[in-house]
Amino acid sequence: MIFRKILLLFVILFGAIGLTSCGIVEMISESTRGLVGLSETGTIISKDVYIRSSYAVVAADLLEVKRGETVEILNETVFEKVLWYRVRAFDEDSTEGWLEAQHVIKEEALEKSKALAEEAKDLQSQAVGQLRAPSNLRLTPEQKDDSNILLKLENRATFEIVDWEYVKKEAGPETTESEEIQAAKEGSEEDDKINDIYDIWYKVRLDPSVSPAPMGWIFGRQVDPQVPGDIIYYQTNKRKFVTWLSLEDEGAPKQVVSPENGEVKVTKPGSWVILSRTNEVKAIDGVEPDFDGILVLGFDKYNEEHYTTYSTERERIDVWGMLPLKVEGSGDNKSFIVNLRNPQTGKMEEKRFLVTRDKNKRLRVTPPEGLETEKQGKK
Repeated sequence: MIFRKILLLFVILFGAIGLTSCGIVEMISESTRGLVGLSETGTIISKDVYIRSSYAVVAADLLEVKRGETVEILNETVFEKVLWYRVRAFDEDSTEGWLEAQHVIKEEALEKSKALAEEAKDLQSQAVGQLRAPSNLRLTPEQKDDSNILLKLENRATFEIVDWEYVKKEAGPETTESEEIQAAKEGSEEDDKINDIYDIWYKVRLDPSVSPAPMGWIFGRQVDPQVPGDIIYYQTNKRKFVTWLSLEDEGAPKQVVSPENGEVKVTKPGSWVILSRTNEVKAIDGVEPDFDGILVLGFDKYNEEHYTTYSTERERIDVWGMLPLKVEGSGDNKSFIVNLRNPQTGKMEEKRFLVTRDKNKRLRVTPPEGLETEKQGKK
């Protein structure tokens, strides 16, 4: 009898030690994970969202987190086909709870976007765009699967367009994104034959207020290029503006988003260099040009009206060009640089156009020598 009591005592004692050891091991494991970084860091994508007590439909809101804030991702699970992350916030209480994965971008994906932005840091903005429907921001200009998706941008999100790429369409059923954009464009009419052959993808630079990921690619048919209101009247159905840069210095026109309705507006009128494209220009050796027209508009501040300073269309000069457009200089002496195809050699060459002002402060453009008047890639 005494032996049994002693044996029972030892069982209870070792059980207690075992449980304590498990707790110690778990604590050590948690500490080690935090120290060596086995858990991941995520950044909040959405403007504001709540960490919840559960991923169930009925759950308590524990803590509000905002776009750009970071959380620690501890675990993940799929509930009713929706991916959820268990996260820990960096607040005083180290609040733990659940967030839908769509609200978070993981550190690895964010770093890839930052690397893309670093590569393109010297590229001048070519245009401003705004989404006409929610759209995925991708790491590469393709939508074969979801592996290159960085995050989903909200409808009417705005961004700088720094580059674009024409991707030949593949035969097959319409994708989800194509269906989204068809709905967004319902009732609109476009005469853009190049869209029958290619999908255009925009490489975009995003402000931190819009997205924690600074750069990525967006499917072009979900983008409305925001041509400044003071020059949109110079655009025609046959000749669409593809890029525009200001030729002003201090107080240069800027495109800003209205907080009331989300519309993009220009702060004030000014002088612009504009590249445009028609459907007449054709691909050469399988390469599509970005533009086939150059227009420079000056602005008369006294009469408050624009005037045409230079136009390849007016001068009957045919150009076949590729991005980017660059503006250099300051004050009354500026220049802009474009990449034009030499029809004799077939090679792309940088061409510099000088922009000056006369004694009446009227804008004047001196084009480079040797611009050809023969038609390049046109029928």
